[in-house]
Amino acid sequence: MPARPRPKLLAVAVTAAACLGAQALAAAPAAATDEVVSRGVTIPAFYTPPTSLPDADGTLLRSEPLPLALSLPSLKGPLPGTATRLMYKSTDSNGQPVAVTGAYIEPSATWKGRGPRPLVAVAPGTMGQGDQCAASMGLEHPLRFNGETVSVGYEDLVIYRFLAKGVAVVVTDYAGLGATDRLHTYVNRVDEAHAVLDSVRAARSVRGASITTASPVGLYGYSQGGGATAAAAELQSVYAPDVTLSGTYSGAPPADLTKVTKAIDGSELTGALGWSLNGFLQSDPELKPLAEAHLNAVGKAALADLSTRCVGDALLTYGFAKSTQWITDGKSLGDIIAATPALQAFLDKQLIGTMKPSGPVRLVTGVSDNLVPHGQSRRLAVDWCAKGADVTYKAVLLPDVGSALLNHFAPLLTDQGKAVDWLTDRLSGKRATSNCWSMPLQP
Repeated sequence: MPARPRPKLLAVAVTAAACLGAQALAAAPAAATDEVVSRGVTIPAFYTPPTSLPDADGTLLRSEPLPLALSLPSLKGPLPGTATRLMYKSTDSNGQPVAVTGAYIEPSATWKGRGPRPLVAVAPGTMGQGDQCAASMGLEHPLRFNGETVSVGYEDLVIYRFLAKGVAVVVTDYAGLGATDRLHTYVNRVDEAHAVLDSVRAARSVRGASITTASPVGLYGYSQGGGATAAAAELQSVYAPDVTLSGTYSGAPPADLTKVTKAIDGSELTGALGWSLNGFLQSDPELKPLAEAHLNAVGKAALADLSTRCVGDALLTYGFAKSTQWITDGKSLGDIIAATPALQAFLDKQLIGTMKPSGPVRLVTGVSDNLVPHGQSRRLAVDWCAKGADVTYKAVLLPDVGSALLNHFAPLLTDQGKAVDWLTDRLSGKRATSNCWSMPLQP
């Protein structure tokens, strides 16, 4: 059975919502025949992909105005800007076409840096696996709480910080999150990297957008998003040579999923194990018989249940659960992966750090982070430095507060302002200063 909700987890969810200044939303209206309902939330028909897709990656398939939940009146129009919901074409890790959704926001603020208005592609952190969890929906509904699901658009904060500087923003929902034709392939590095890079291409086609192919491009992501931007920086030269990167911010990247899988098992975010496994099976259906041979009835039910949950749901329902409850012989998911060559090989293919990233990168990790372990993030910086990359490594020194979730997210909050400033400097044409030379001295 799923773990019972914990008061501390409820406090975390409530605190996050309060920080966004959001209001609880009533349950969505009944779905139309061409719409999908996920945990009581009607997914607009916009998110249903067409039956056929074009060849060119980044092609804008459709768009529509997207109401922003939070805005301020000004003489030049509402701040922070005008949002457009997007659906665009990408390619998944199997080389197959996939429709991805997201949003582009044209800022009201004037860009005061050098050159043309820049664009930042925001790769969201963990949102969940239900379509209602998509970051583009979070811009319209910063908090969704209807008794069946809890989703918080916590990436809205950094998006607004960039908009306030006059930087245009495009945010991806990733493959299968929002778009209703498939399951979200959580932490699949290729799917996520392609979705990020293709969001830049799609943004350039938005009607009324002030950005062009001459606009500097930056990538921003933390946690799942940090892995996505790290992978995108690695794959840019081969997948999207037309998208030149001025800078990439990668915060707490899950670069080594073997180590991350062991770390999150039994933590507040155990539910992410279910999203990962669901995503693996979506990417490689041949793994399904191997997984099902080890999953008991509780495990199979948990995976099905988690496939429609958001991160808030998972914290409250599966917090501190252990994967041993899901496995037939009581072993952990990490043990099963290690003993199953095909599963381990799949995770090995997800390793980030085997290629030199394009452009300067700021890599941040909290020394007390034991959810997305500090050691494997630091290792990524070492691997990149060894390949001659331009890396600015920052170890955030914060105490262990006894909560893996808070240890993981505290560096996000303490470093976010510096991260935005660093990336804005790169977009303005200022050169980064690599500190790879200091890695032997860095924690």
